[in-house]
Amino acid sequence: MSNIPPVDLAQQYQTIAEEVNAAVLSVLSSGRYIGGNPVESFEQQFASYTGVSECIACNSGTDALYLALRSLGIKSQDQVITTPFTFIATAEAISAVGATPVFVDIDPETFNLDLNQLESAITSKTKAIIPVHLFGQPVDMTRLMAIANAHNLFVIEDCAQATGAEWGGRKVGSIGLGCFSFFPTKNLGACGDGGAVTTNDSAIATQIRRLREHGTSSRYYHEATGINSRLDALQAAILQIKLRYLNTWNAQRREIATRYQDLLSPIPGIILPQAPSGGKTVWNQYTIRVIGKGTEETRDKVRSQMQEKGVSSMVYYPLPLHLQPVYQGLGYQQGSFPAAEQACHEVLSLPIFPELSIEQQQRVVYALKECLTVDS
Repeated sequence: MSNIPPVDLAQQYQTIAEEVNAAVLSVLSSGRYIGGNPVESFEQQFASYTGVSECIACNSGTDALYLALRSLGIKSQDQVITTPFTFIATAEAISAVGATPVFVDIDPETFNLDLNQLESAITSKTKAIIPVHLFGQPVDMTRLMAIANAHNLFVIEDCAQATGAEWGGRKVGSIGLGCFSFFPTKNLGACGDGGAVTTNDSAIATQIRRLREHGTSSRYYHEATGINSRLDALQAAILQIKLRYLNTWNAQRREIATRYQDLLSPIPGIILPQAPSGGKTVWNQYTIRVIGKGTEETRDKVRSQMQEKGVSSMVYYPLPLHLQPVYQGLGYQQGSFPAAEQACHEVLSLPIFPELSIEQQQRVVYALKECLTVDS
């Protein structure tokens, strides 16, 4: 019996191999591998999908965040509020422009920023907020935008794990300045790195395009210090194909998440994720909490035992950002953000990908139930 991986990219490729192969060969035979029609076409299509007028493709989701911050003039001495329970790229981009990340604890039910604590973190140095739509769960953008507007703050949406998610009928990335990752494991994933920024502000779009091309809008004449952050034509061609399937794949993820909810709800010792009522979740991850004795050792023991039974899982994330060695200088301590710290001890992401079969899901649930019983 084969192992069940957290995600099966090879299986996804097989479902669209003919289209992908033809698109890749078309780019290769064209001799133009940087920019050109594949990139421009993808930018137009992704802007339309997201519901904005401008999409600027770039090299990665990390670069998307960096370029967004640069385009807004965020710099040294500025503060940007975000969550400590996310991949480091969110805070890393803030640091990369010379600003200081300021963390706010999470809502234990959604894993997203606790908006009840947001305003207390705003100071005279605060210039922006970066909400992260973690695991495909949209942040309450209605409430967040009201807070941001009241304090005249920019909002940059980290949509890396949430392409296609919605809040209040609008796609994430169309409410604030949207930043996307096309890392292969994302809902819309390339066959390599890739990213994009989405906006309705043409001036910001122009600035980002300049910054991603070494600070130039006219070849060999540079108006700013930029970077080299271009999306390869090959990746753009592949993303165009995958974009056609994204709504179907996201719907399949929702079906799988609903099935998990039904199968797992009778099992003690775990807490299931709950989709927010005001939005549409796309389930990049299906993340439960293993509560057991309330220790990290409980979760890790269950995970290890599941692996022995042929079921892989992931821990996103084992250490919150405020306790990472790189951010020790910010002055945070153990206990600064208890909800995020507790989540790091309990979270376990189960296999979820559009091609996951019912039989595979049943194996996941059976293995989890057995391991929880052994540990109790």
